[in-house]
Amino acid sequence: MNKFLKKVIAFSLKNKYFILFATLLLLITGIITFRNMPIEAFPDVTNTEISIITQWPGRSAEEVEKFVTIPIEIAMNPVQKKISLRSTTIFGLSYIKLIFDDEVKDAEARQQVMNLLPNANLPSGIQPSVQPPTGPTGEIFRYSLRSNVRDVRELKTIQDWVIDRQLRSVPGVGDIVSFGGKTKAYEIQVDPGKLTSLGITPLDVFTAVQKTNINIGGDVVIENNQAYVVRGIGLLNDINEIKNIVVENINGVPILVKDVAQVTISNIPRLGWVARSDGLKDTAGKRTITDEPDVVEAIIVMRKGENPTNVVNAVKAKINKLNNYILPEDTKIVPYYDRSDLIHYATHTVLHNLIEGILLVTLLVSVFMFNWRTTLIVSIIIPLSLLFAFICLHLMGMSANLLSLGAVDFGIIIDGAVVMVEGMFVVLDHKAIDIGMERFNKIAKFGLIKNNGAQLGKAIFFAKLIIITGLLPIFSFQKVEGKMFSPLAYTLGFALLGALITTLTLVPVLISLLLKKNVREKHNPVVHFLTGVMLKGFTGAFKHKEVVVIISFIAMATGLYSFKFLGSEFLPELDEGSIWLRVQTPYSISLDKSVEVSTAVRKILMTFPQVKYAVSQTGRPDDGTDVAGFYNNEFSVMLYPEDEWEPKISKEELVDEMNQKLSSIPGTNLNFSQPIMDNVEEAVSGVKGSICVKIYGDSLNYMEDKINDVFNILKDVKGIEDLGVIHNIGQPELDVNLDQQKMALYGVATADANAVVAMAIGGEAASTLYEGIKLFDIRVRLPEQFRKTTADIGNLLVPTQSGSKVPIK
Repeated sequence: MNKFLKKVIAFSLKNKYFILFATLLLLITGIITFRNMPIEAFPDVTNTEISIITQWPGRSAEEVEKFVTIPIEIAMNPVQKKISLRSTTIFGLSYIKLIFDDEVKDAEARQQVMNLLPNANLPSGIQPSVQPPTGPTGEIFRYSLRSNVRDVRELKTIQDWVIDRQLRSVPGVGDIVSFGGKTKAYEIQVDPGKLTSLGITPLDVFTAVQKTNINIGGDVVIENNQAYVVRGIGLLNDINEIKNIVVENINGVPILVKDVAQVTISNIPRLGWVARSDGLKDTAGKRTITDEPDVVEAIIVMRKGENPTNVVNAVKAKINKLNNYILPEDTKIVPYYDRSDLIHYATHTVLHNLIEGILLVTLLVSVFMFNWRTTLIVSIIIPLSLLFAFICLHLMGMSANLLSLGAVDFGIIIDGAVVMVEGMFVVLDHKAIDIGMERFNKIAKFGLIKNNGAQLGKAIFFAKLIIITGLLPIFSFQKVEGKMFSPLAYTLGFALLGALITTLTLVPVLISLLLKKNVREKHNPVVHFLTGVMLKGFTGAFKHKEVVVIISFIAMATGLYSFKFLGSEFLPELDEGSIWLRVQTPYSISLDKSVEVSTAVRKILMTFPQVKYAVSQTGRPDDGTDVAGFYNNEFSVMLYPEDEWEPKISKEELVDEMNQKLSSIPGTNLNFSQPIMDNVEEAVSGVKGSICVKIYGDSLNYMEDKINDVFNILKDVKGIEDLGVIHNIGQPELDVNLDQQKMALYGVATADANAVVAMAIGGEAASTLYEGIKLFDIRVRLPEQFRKTTADIGNLLVPTQSGSKVPIK
């Protein structure tokens, strides 16, 4: 080892300009790497995940579970290297998530899923969709649309057909989740009275629309040596053509759609509702509250592994282009959540801590070394080691975050350089004393630095090796803990390696350049004072060995006993500058009533002067990416910077005050969190909450009773602030049970009866209509006044095989 270190130091001293050039190259490369390196506020702790979303509108959770979820689960069973398969089924939606081993890449997992998914035996017309590769920390941008003249249906159309397509072209964007608003559709509202008088059913109208809206190709015909493509044009072009569709011909008189129905521009049944309240301050500091009770919102989700800073900047540029050149003059995109704010805060915190740490360590080194040249040599090692670590992290495809960079100990990084510089300084000082300063300044010091540097380097090498070896258990972590703490170990390990390399190469070169003349150890009053104190302490401890040993064992025992009283936390809490509030209401609640609750919550939140805005989300988005019903209300609450708060209170006190006021709303269950933290916790545990208790079984009623027992036990546990139950049952149903004997008596087909029920109540898409490239459903449905009660539904007419009609009751 000593021979090897001599060769390293000798090479560095002989090629000092090469070492200085390599250091300059390291400096430039490291700075460029750091500027381009993604700095995340929070690490993505999830494994590779593949989500499969299947929507079956109008179907109960029991039917979706039986005919969609279970077949897909069976089809996914052969998938290799999966560690978990989770499924959630609610009204009209199946959500399945496969979680894979650590080493599985997204492409490999996605290929397996795509190959096996067609094996699922699903009902006709059901199309599962595999979601893009995004993570729980990927929500980087949120906005709403604002217009003085357009309603939410028009804004929703602009969002889905203009903005969505533009933003998906931005590099790094994985998904655009549209929430709220009304999805445009053409609705044929059939009149039951007119249908009855003419002996026509909603199914007849449905079939007529299906048969009318079609184009065909007839190959080509040759005329005058030219080939003409033959097309049969039958597609519907506007609402008037829908009105003039022939439904039936009675005694030679054509019955048109407009004769038995009213055709209107409407929307498909809403699954969610978004509202927004802003509390903006003017230049005088006066806060004005504005409320938008119904808006269209969109959430931009970043692909896994992308640089959030670059993606956010590209999204902003695209939104600026949309606002200025593409969208109508009266319509604008209004952002309300921007991850770049948190990224800026995280970057500022990292740089602030790094600069502050470097300056503090430099100050302490200068106090103890008492020489500007030795202080300079030691201090240079800190930034070079960090830049070396950044380069290594970049080569491994890893990003930096507050957790990993905050754990870097500058004292450990420079201890080798301190030993090398201090040891060489003493050696050179003794040499100057032995031969005289004038002669010392003239002699070459190559051999002196090489021989003594090798002796010092041996101790430094093994010291660094021991510290790096201590990180090996962290390198072995897997799954969530591995993704959280391995960047910390890699960052510190690479920094230590960089410090070791520069200590054995650059430090000898700098010593030969900066300490070649006038090396003289000065009297250091700080070191002299501390040395005296330590000697007195050592002398006193040596005189009372038994007392010192007893006190040491007592302190150790006390520490071990106290350890069990320390709290533990799985995920470190980062103040994101905002609050994520979830308000759950009874499962049976309607959308309109749930919106009333969210409005009341939003009004209470805006009474707090610390709140900048509050955006409420009721229900779920149309694409099914969030598994929730009308009972679920979520609020994104952005706060002003804490230094602007009046009165001056902590965030915890603000949450307590909010909780007290909001608890006055009956029938609600409150849960406070933060946006990123909420997503990460849900991704890790599979439910919305920090800590969860899961009960497994095959009886929903039995499990529901048991979870209520668990709730009664946990509600008295000290330290639990928010406690709620995620129910599996509680959604009321109105069942239309078909009597097979009576259906056989009247000659009614089950498919016809169910089709009438589906069309009359929820509406059924009979066909589609193109407006340019935009595509909208043509739905057949009863007007609301004819489907309000059970009696109204019982009077629906269904066709028989003989051509007559009978009421479904």
